[in-house]
Amino acid sequence: MASLSHLGWRSFHSQQLTLEDLETAYPARVSGVHRSGLAVVSEQGTSSVTVPPRLLESLELPITVGDWVLIEHAAPRVQRVIAPYSVIKRHAAGTDHRLQTIAANLDTLFVVTSCNDDFNPSRLERYLAVAFEAQVEPVIVITKADQCDNPASFINEANALGTTAAVIAVNAMDITTAAALEQWLQPGQTVAFVGSSGVGKSTLVNTLTGNTQQATGGIREDDSKGRHTTTSREMFALHGGAWVIDTPGMRELKIGAVEAGLRTVFDNIETLAAQCRFRDCKHESEAGCAVLAAIAAGQLDPRRLASYRKLQREAALAEMSTRERRARDRSFGRMASSAMKVKEKNKR
Repeated sequence: MASLSHLGWRSFHSQQLTLEDLETAYPARVSGVHRSGLAVVSEQGTSSVTVPPRLLESLELPITVGDWVLIEHAAPRVQRVIAPYSVIKRHAAGTDHRLQTIAANLDTLFVVTSCNDDFNPSRLERYLAVAFEAQVEPVIVITKADQCDNPASFINEANALGTTAAVIAVNAMDITTAAALEQWLQPGQTVAFVGSSGVGKSTLVNTLTGNTQQATGGIREDDSKGRHTTTSREMFALHGGAWVIDTPGMRELKIGAVEAGLRTVFDNIETLAAQCRFRDCKHESEAGCAVLAAIAAGQLDPRRLASYRKLQREAALAEMSTRERRARDRSFGRMASSAMKVKEKNKR
């Protein structure tokens, strides 16, 4: 039986509980989310539990893998969700502005790409912004290094992003990969792998766990795009005591309101912008623009500025969508309350 600390429990979670809570329920960690309920792991072992519809309706974010919940002693049913110390989330693809949770209570996010056409600095910046916003340490893992003539060029390009994220190139099928990632896989730590389909996330999980519990697939030779092999998020235990969450490949990562994360990823642009002559400089054609001067001098990649602008617009749109959704919810709540008052008045 694993102890709570080995399952990733922190004092942050303990501070949310009372003695009364523990008299009626016990903490468990979500290892899988299914239509019929949740798969959880606790000091009592693994089990399946249900979630009352009323609780689901009250949650601001959906329950996700890595979350901690309280399970009733009297029945295999979730009593409440314990607030996480970190959540990786994105906006749903397409025109749906609904928030989707990817993983909770993470310590490290492994952003996986590969030494082929999948490698995309602008996409990496998206993942890094989401990680920094959630205050989760990102690590860029470049796979298929064994299939590339010059993996160092990909490492250099990832390092050129100028963030604090470590960059590691690996052969996902080589057991020495575990040694390369060891410092982030300590007992009780939780990590997740994110990235496009076909970059080797599931292969990495299989190598780290020492088995083949996750299906793997190849890539299309014409465009290096992968085929979806992981269809749901699940959490696995490693022999060393860490927990790893594998995620389905994401062709599109729509960021949410990640202003703080963007400032971290594009710190060099933020620093340059502070030196512009005008405070409201748009970095387009203004006189005295330090950002444009850096581009002209070859000190800043124009792609970085274009990526920064695009992500800023996306984050602003996400923030606006969130405010509008909350306003609609408040309006609906007031309308429902008024309707109930009228109904009670008519009863009298």
